[in-house]
Amino acid sequence: MIERKSSREIAKQAQAGAIVAETLQLLADEAKPGVTTGELDRLAEKLIRRRGGAPTFKGYRGFPGSICASPNDMIVHGIPGAVALGDGDVLSVDVGVTFRGFVGDSAVTLAIGEVAPETRRLLAVCQESLHRMIAACRVGNHLSDLGHACQTYVEGEGFAVVRALVGHGVGRRMHEDPQIPNFGPPGRGPELREGMVFAIEPMITAGSHEIRIDDDGWSIYTTDGSMAAHFEHTVAITADGPQILTYGSDGTSVVDRSV
Repeated sequence: MIERKSSREIAKQAQAGAIVAETLQLLADEAKPGVTTGELDRLAEKLIRRRGGAPTFKGYRGFPGSICASPNDMIVHGIPGAVALGDGDVLSVDVGVTFRGFVGDSAVTLAIGEVAPETRRLLAVCQESLHRMIAACRVGNHLSDLGHACQTYVEGEGFAVVRALVGHGVGRRMHEDPQIPNFGPPGRGPELREGMVFAIEPMITAGSHEIRIDDDGWSIYTTDGSMAAHFEHTVAITADGPQILTYGSDGTSVVDRSV
């Protein structure tokens, strides 16, 4: 069953989302060649706790980090540690914050230093696919319209959509119904209704859509070593259209900054 939130609950969730946005901006500012993913993790946790939140990922099913930090051909769920960023890398940073009982969840893939033009295009296409999925979050549409919007655009640009990983509902828990694939035909699945809140997160690659899971049980890579990108917002469906809940106090997010 897809849980629906009241306008009051959505406003509370947006407070968690604002901390997420602030944290992602900090990470974008600090993610430079030579910086380790562990250093970024410590900065993120310090900020989240200073704002009165808790890092949702830390301890979730034993996950040791406050953020997921996934470089290059790692798609998602990277454990922060001693890996140092290099010029030309990309880094997906995924942040979840629990604040006053609600969860905000958002991710961005950052270009580190000077990246190859095709890699930068990969990031731009993933970012645009997120925007297209969000635009489909309207009352009366169907759940599969989101994935269809992603797949048709991404594959038309020559990239692949990861099929084994999905977005999800989010609210008082990080993972709620429904699962949200980033591919598929339109007009299928539940009808979208006011008060539904989704973590929408296209994950795409420059090569194959196939994945492999590392021996650590968390890190997920492309099987062919191709670069990956991941962008995410928490979005509420309202009578007036989609409302992004992972914006900062200024009404913006690094997730939407030009890549």
